[in-house]
Amino acid sequence: MINKQHITERFIKYVMIDTESDPNNPAFPSTEKQWDLARLLEKELKAIGMQEVDLDENCYLMATLPSNLDYEVPTIGFVSHIDTSPDFTGANVKPRIVEDYQGNDIILNEEKRIILSPDDFDDLLQYKGQTLITTDGTTLLGADDKAGITEIVSAMEFLINNPSIKHGRIRICFTPDEEVGKGAHLFDVDKFGAEWAYTMDGSQIGELEYENFNAASAKVTINGKIVHPGYAKGKMINSMLIASEFINALPQDEVPEKTSDYEGFFHLHDIKGDVEQTVLEYIIRDHNFDLFEKRKYLMQKVAFDFNERLGKDLIHVEIKNQYFNMKEKIEPVLHIVDIAEEVMKDKGIKPLIKPIRGGTDGSQLSFKGLPCPNIFAGGHNFHGRFEYVPVESMVKATEVIVGIAQKVAEKYA
Repeated sequence: MINKQHITERFIKYVMIDTESDPNNPAFPSTEKQWDLARLLEKELKAIGMQEVDLDENCYLMATLPSNLDYEVPTIGFVSHIDTSPDFTGANVKPRIVEDYQGNDIILNEEKRIILSPDDFDDLLQYKGQTLITTDGTTLLGADDKAGITEIVSAMEFLINNPSIKHGRIRICFTPDEEVGKGAHLFDVDKFGAEWAYTMDGSQIGELEYENFNAASAKVTINGKIVHPGYAKGKMINSMLIASEFINALPQDEVPEKTSDYEGFFHLHDIKGDVEQTVLEYIIRDHNFDLFEKRKYLMQKVAFDFNERLGKDLIHVEIKNQYFNMKEKIEPVLHIVDIAEEVMKDKGIKPLIKPIRGGTDGSQLSFKGLPCPNIFAGGHNFHGRFEYVPVESMVKATEVIVGIAQKVAEKYA
């Protein structure tokens, strides 16, 4: 049996270490504090009996659980990321434990009147009677992806302590900077040496995903001209007003808060500006590659049309691809998804096979030659103060890892 209390204590230990990444720093890792958790994990993996524990100069931590079989089976892997999102502070996390949750409002912070309520997040009602770990309302929690790390370490420890459970060679890796899109950039697939892997980076219990968005970032720079407002007629160009027009020229219903399932979007996530210059930061997402390309083209066309109408080259759009839909790389080896699905059913978990409205290290790793579907880690409301994770979901995810190891040994016997 997976020890629930042990899972809880391990997870809390990890989330109290600040590992927030920085999208504006090109270094690996993008923040020095990611090393704090990486070094702790390095020591812990050695202590539980993992082999070939290696923390490289870029903060990628790999380790091996050797096979205990007398026949050959494929080497498989499990991957999670060390960093937490820069969207919300991960410093001074103070996790709260809510035992035997009964579907009520949870007061995260009485002083600031911050409440986690099923009126706003009805998924809470799935977890009546369970133990929830929440924030105190002032930080994110870090279940994305310290829940995944907890589950992988706990599963490896369980297999080491229970040698009667048969399994092949298993490789694990904890990566830096996934939240800023770089988690797989320096991942050495050959060194990892697995035929396929699974990222433990999904949300609610049962999620099993092998499709994700095609993704790009877009930086829209709008240049204006400042002159004294009393003498501005025919001279001033207010970049903020042009920016407002640009924003409204994109499809108003194709935004995250109005889309779901396979629907793509334009997401404006940052604005900085004054009269002289305004910069808009967007992400562009679509599951369909052709529609993804059309979205990038549309943004460039809107800028071109504005410049034509204004008679000046005021708007510049810089678009960078981030990752692509891993579906095309997974479908030829769909049996690796089938294995995870079978294990979930064996464990009494209803598989939720659906597209990821986002990306994981697995999407980039799949294109680097390591097919890598995504499995639930259990958390909800990632990247913000309302993040929470049911402990029972982390226990189940740990059981799924163990079950996949067993299933591969059985199928290739």
